[in-house]
Amino acid sequence: MTLNEDHPAVPLASLRSVSRQYGDLSVLQDVTLDLHAGEFVSVTGPSGSGKSTLLSVLGLLERPSRGQVCLHGQDAWTLPDRAQSRLRGEMLGFVFQGFHLLPELSALDNVARPLRWAGVTRVRARERALHALEAVGLGARAGHRPAQLSGGEQQRVAIARAIVREPALLLADEPTGNLPQAMWGEILDLFADLHARGHTVVVVTHDPLVAARAQRHVVLKDGRVVEDGRR
Repeated sequence: MTLNEDHPAVPLASLRSVSRQYGDLSVLQDVTLDLHAGEFVSVTGPSGSGKSTLLSVLGLLERPSRGQVCLHGQDAWTLPDRAQSRLRGEMLGFVFQGFHLLPELSALDNVARPLRWAGVTRVRARERALHALEAVGLGARAGHRPAQLSGGEQQRVAIARAIVREPALLLADEPTGNLPQAMWGEILDLFADLHARGHTVVVVTHDPLVAARAQRHVVLKDGRVVEDGRR
């Protein structure tokens, strides 16, 4: 069965003949990829293969040099800046290797911050932030600042921040990269749980143990997709 037969609906997100160049360096080359609702996808490949760039282009953080980035079938880069920013905020959640938490804020307020930027009232933002922290098992640590949390807990706060606006697509770039291997299991279990709750999850990783938790595997080499299959 092909991927299209398995998922006949319009893709949640698509790259169409996407290339990304930095001067004379081609980082992505003619990449075409469909992501459908309900998938858990790993993106692997050697260092320099374009994994992180692929995620940045997919997440509208970088404009492709050529090609289209489509969300719900619409070319996102044809939208006005304000509409594009709103689409990014409503549809996409990001988890990076670095936690990027504000040290002066509690876990609760770090998670609530994207909602406040979106105009949600402080009371409502904190209610939703607490719910997101509870979803990642940190409701009891909501009042703690990042320095009072372990590395695994800080990454879970970062994941809660990524899902607080209930994005359709969660993009994670090496989410275990700054954690001891002993902590990888709890983060990967959390992604699996988020996927089971309905989030579409894409994880960029260099580690086969992390990739093995996904259901679909995309492999890059020299900026091209050389493998795309299901387990």
